[in-house]
Amino acid sequence: MKHKSADRRGPRIGIALGSGSARGWSHIGVLRRLEEMGVVPDIVAGCSIGAFVGAAYVNGRLDEIEAWTRALDWKDILGFMDVTLVGGGLVQGDRLLQSAREFIDSTHFEKLEKPFATVATNMETGREVWFREGPLLEGVRASFALPGLFTPIKVNGEWLVDGGLTNPVPVSLCRAMGADIVIAVNLNGDIVGKHRNRRKLKHLPEPKDEANAEFNFMQRLSEQIRSSLSERRDDWLKSILGDEEDRPGLFEVTASSINIMQDRITRSRMAGDPPEILIEPRLAHLALMEFDRAADAIAEGRAAVERMQPVISHWLDLPGR
Repeated sequence: MKHKSADRRGPRIGIALGSGSARGWSHIGVLRRLEEMGVVPDIVAGCSIGAFVGAAYVNGRLDEIEAWTRALDWKDILGFMDVTLVGGGLVQGDRLLQSAREFIDSTHFEKLEKPFATVATNMETGREVWFREGPLLEGVRASFALPGLFTPIKVNGEWLVDGGLTNPVPVSLCRAMGADIVIAVNLNGDIVGKHRNRRKLKHLPEPKDEANAEFNFMQRLSEQIRSSLSERRDDWLKSILGDEEDRPGLFEVTASSINIMQDRITRSRMAGDPPEILIEPRLAHLALMEFDRAADAIAEGRAAVERMQPVISHWLDLPGR
């Protein structure tokens, strides 16, 4: 059953679900706890992983996506990685998009029962692009085209990448859709410099029996890359994952750069257009691609709402709602 906007008078509540890769599963916990408090947003805007979760939410599929994320393991995550060495990204993204169809109806934005929008970035002009109409899946895919990882997508003649490059927490988009009070969920508040994985390649265990293997994402992806390359595969692997001298690899450089950029952009944009309510889950311990740690992220999303309950109650007058 799809969500419907509450029939009530008063300010329209918008929620801006920010970017943050695997940390984005905390949006599920945030939405859950808000609903338990009687807060059901009238307007939803999402960026990157926030677009993915937001699209499932407005389709009334929060139960399904939560169950799916909690069941994810490394084998599932690796299965989404359709590795490509062309096209402007390491991962094509088609397999992930196919999986997304389970939770995101093949509908259009304008047919949804409540206003929803996503944000992407035009590679040529650098401007942000808002998706408020057209195919829902297209808007979600454009929004999570993380540079260096997912290939960009061409829409209406424009090459688009992750919305986090221009508007990581789309407060302005919520306001443009008519929100009077905006709840912003920022996943980038405490991450700069805290995610480095210092495990060296020479210390990684040799692959074991597949049924018992419990390797981290980098190990599994390295095996996928090894099978995709016929020459210089060791050099490619070191360039992607780093080497024994603790030299950062492609993933670490990309993750660190995006973390710094999004943190700075978020601070700047919120200074100019602050939300009424800011929720910041503490997720520095989660790495870029640890999508198998949904339980931790969801729990912290709930906890972050709990920490802000006095502010939420003040703005939304919860006892009278």
